[in-house]
Amino acid sequence: MTLLLVLLLAPLSLLTLCFAVELFTGLRALREPVHGPSSKDERAVSVVPAHNEEAILAERLSALREAAEGQARILVVADNCSDSTAEIARHIGVDVVERTNPELRGKGFALDFARRELERDPPDVVLIIDADCKTDRQSIALLVSTCATTGEPCQATNIQIPSASSSPAVKLSTFAFFVKNVIRQRALQRLAGRVHLLGTGIALPWTDFAAAQLATADIVEDLKLGQELAEAGRPPRFVERAMVWSNAETERNTLSQRRRWEGGFLRNAFSSGPAMLDRSMKRGEMRSMWAAVNIMIPPFALLLLIDFAGLALGTVTVLFGGGSWWPVALLATTVLLSGAGLIGAWAAGGYRFVSLGDLARAPLYLAWKLPVYLGFARHGAPKDWKRTDRSAV
Repeated sequence: MTLLLVLLLAPLSLLTLCFAVELFTGLRALREPVHGPSSKDERAVSVVPAHNEEAILAERLSALREAAEGQARILVVADNCSDSTAEIARHIGVDVVERTNPELRGKGFALDFARRELERDPPDVVLIIDADCKTDRQSIALLVSTCATTGEPCQATNIQIPSASSSPAVKLSTFAFFVKNVIRQRALQRLAGRVHLLGTGIALPWTDFAAAQLATADIVEDLKLGQELAEAGRPPRFVERAMVWSNAETERNTLSQRRRWEGGFLRNAFSSGPAMLDRSMKRGEMRSMWAAVNIMIPPFALLLLIDFAGLALGTVTVLFGGGSWWPVALLATTVLLSGAGLIGAWAAGGYRFVSLGDLARAPLYLAWKLPVYLGFARHGAPKDWKRTDRSAV
């Protein structure tokens, strides 16, 4: 019976321990090298994929134009739009291209269309900024200068900002976003020498953008692009002081977003993680091994739910079937370490997203997410891209 418990709980203990290690490793900000301004001869273009974004585009695009002035040209891709997205962008005074192909829907196809437009006169650096995101002049300057100076793909810090009226579930979700996109990105940079691309706040040298496999409807096209770049010896780097941010969505839209993002993440973890781990082990590359393990660690709400289920199953098994307690105790220890790491993450910046009182409601957050994971179990993870509803904006 003890052997059965080891087989069941040891993988969970390992993943949870790795999660805890990442939490503690990512508590301190990175010491980033300071890059001077890029040469005026180097040109940058900020690509903004936009699908029916008329509700928010005027405000976001006006702010982006001001932030990018003198640093980057803006190219909006009005992708399969049935509203006034293209007209709004033209009125603001940025470059616009329109793509209409209802059979090929998704951000990847919009980026591929932008690439074909830019091939006529390629820039040195391509920025990717989502239409619902905000940034500032310093962040654009940091991304462009770091990408141009190092010649490497770069990823900015990407966070979501809750409003004072956001529900505790939404605030906890933005805290989870902070853990994934800041704490664990720092850890991944330190432990694996690379980070994930997060869909927005990306800077790519033109050579990487030109060679990338962009034309896809995959929900996690950004995650896959980062993996492909790393496998090609072009690992993305974290430019932590560069920031992009967006407003937190409504509770319904937040849950819908998490369903898509986490579903795509899990699908990629199963399809890519084991193969990445096998390749890195054969090469004896410790950093690549950590990167492979990282993509197999479930989002922390799902990880903790599985851990609690494992603890319950292990306890029942020992009480009624015999066997040793040590596999259960080992898993419990890693869960406690992860809990301590999450408290550390809250103290290291997470308090800006969720109060300590709301953090104590984490069990309710897990219950809120449970239908999402039950849906994955019943119907599988979603495959196709779907735009976030803006009707409540």
